[in-house]
Amino acid sequence: MSTAQDTGRQAPDRLLVIGCGMIAREVLAVKERLGLDHLDLTCLPAEFHYYPDRIAPALDKAILKARAEGYDRIFIGYADCGSGGMVDRVCEQHGVERMDGPHCFAFYQGIEAFNAIADGDMLSFYMTDFLCRQFEAFFIKPLGLDKHPELVSDYFGHYEKVVYLAQTNDPALDKVAEDAAKLLGLAYERRFTGYGDLTPSLARVAGPAD
Repeated sequence: MSTAQDTGRQAPDRLLVIGCGMIAREVLAVKERLGLDHLDLTCLPAEFHYYPDRIAPALDKAILKARAEGYDRIFIGYADCGSGGMVDRVCEQHGVERMDGPHCFAFYQGIEAFNAIADGDMLSFYMTDFLCRQFEAFFIKPLGLDKHPELVSDYFGHYEKVVYLAQTNDPALDKVAEDAAKLLGLAYERRFTGYGDLTPSLARVAGPAD
């Protein structure tokens, strides 16, 4: 996915966010809310959520491509995301910055808030707006639960509750999360996070260049 226009070399003041497909809608929502017309977005596949070893190599290629297109300002719309520090190595190599935190579940809640409750959430299965919209495609079908529901306990038996980190107030998504908790046999908790640290982070990096 990309909303960056292919118009040759980009104006120096434009900012390109290279992000995870799982947060594309949210980045665009923040862009609209803050009036960041100079912010462009290109995304890597959301399925990298399952393959964190693919994130850093893909980011490296995406940054090189963006530089060739004339982007001087680039921000990485990923946290570490299970890469074991590889995202940081790519960022250091290219002199770019990424979202703070270990994953999007942390920066949606706010890093300070997440750190305060992280130990208590060790046995929580997080869902976001994206994961609610894609619950069938991201969990049910890949895990074979549509054909073998008896596998639920094998996959989710070590969790205690589903925690829905809601970016928006959407009754349809609430129902998906609640139904998911029932399906998985887990307790349910909803936390409205909005866009968390994504909003101030994009506001900061999209400001005037130093």
